[in-house]
Amino acid sequence: MGLCLALAYLFLLYEFMGIVTNLSAGWIAARFGLTSTLYAGLVLQILALAALTQLDPTWQVAVSVAFVMAVQGVSGVAKDLAKMSSKSAVKILAPAGEKGALFRWVAVLTGSKNAVKGVGFLLGALLLGVVGFTGAVAVMGAALAVIFAAVAVFMPSGLPVGRKGVKFREVFSKDPNVNRLSGARLFLFGARDTWFVVGIPIYFYSVLSDGTVDGNRAAFFQIGTFMAIWIIAYGLVQAAAPRLLKASNRELPEIVGLARTWAGILTLIPTVLAAAAWAGDAPDPANWLTVTLVAGLLLFGVVFALNSSLHSYLILAFTNAARVTMDVGFYYMSNAAGRLIGTLLSGVSYQLGGLTLCLATAALMSALSFVFAEQLQRTMVLAPEGA
Repeated sequence: MGLCLALAYLFLLYEFMGIVTNLSAGWIAARFGLTSTLYAGLVLQILALAALTQLDPTWQVAVSVAFVMAVQGVSGVAKDLAKMSSKSAVKILAPAGEKGALFRWVAVLTGSKNAVKGVGFLLGALLLGVVGFTGAVAVMGAALAVIFAAVAVFMPSGLPVGRKGVKFREVFSKDPNVNRLSGARLFLFGARDTWFVVGIPIYFYSVLSDGTVDGNRAAFFQIGTFMAIWIIAYGLVQAAAPRLLKASNRELPEIVGLARTWAGILTLIPTVLAAAAWAGDAPDPANWLTVTLVAGLLLFGVVFALNSSLHSYLILAFTNAARVTMDVGFYYMSNAAGRLIGTLLSGVSYQLGGLTLCLATAALMSALSFVFAEQLQRTMVLAPEGA
């Protein structure tokens, strides 16, 4: 098995568990209450971190990899339970009478989450260097335990408490807008992870590493820093999306039109980058191809963030209080499916055709996201309350 595929496989269980969790978490929240899934996500993540502290360097490599993959699966469940619960709560808690409030609230929540994720990359690297792997995991677990206690104390009232008669089949929406938006979301995140997970990191490693121990460490640090900055900037743009798009005074059909337009713009970026890679020269930190890739991927991050923020608003606009957890769960199931497909394609495409095929595949995924987004404007049927 090639290195690219091996790296991709390490993330597949995590993404697969995201699909399973999101598909069922919406129903669980609708049946047992929204706070139950939020608490379950936090507790599972604390337990997963506690399990990681038991990783023994004397274990065989195969055992260590299997153990970490299993814990990654639990972490995937925990993350998606907490994310689905938080995003659904915005629909309930956002001021109903204030125009543009829902978009602002969901943009701030989603953007801050991703900015913090990027900061986490840097803090994780710092903790690894200062206190080592076990110490870093223990610090994260302790911090999350404090957060769990604070959430339990300050949880706002008014969140859904659950309905006994909810059937699992209700997770699948009959609203075409919810289904088409979920399709657009699937291919949007597939487009990102097709280059983000394996292809670009390996390419940058080939550019930056000189093969020595110090050179390898420097390359890992530079690549990790670039990814962290990309995620932080992506989160900041997400949070600012309502202002950047001047969405406060726009009606829902206009915002659907924006989603269509920005999906088309996104498709152009990996298409141009794939053409540049096809015409490019040998890897070199200072050559035009590397500079073009860095600039292009930063631009991709800005446009991707605007697309993601529009999607995050639209799923809440399309649903209602009675169905919010199920529609958001289904939507994030599509999100996880896109990441899984993108992760696998990242390894496969880079293995078969290098950077050019990797970016071309990302362009195809972006185009498919545009196809689904383009259809949203044709059916503006919103689910009635209680449907």
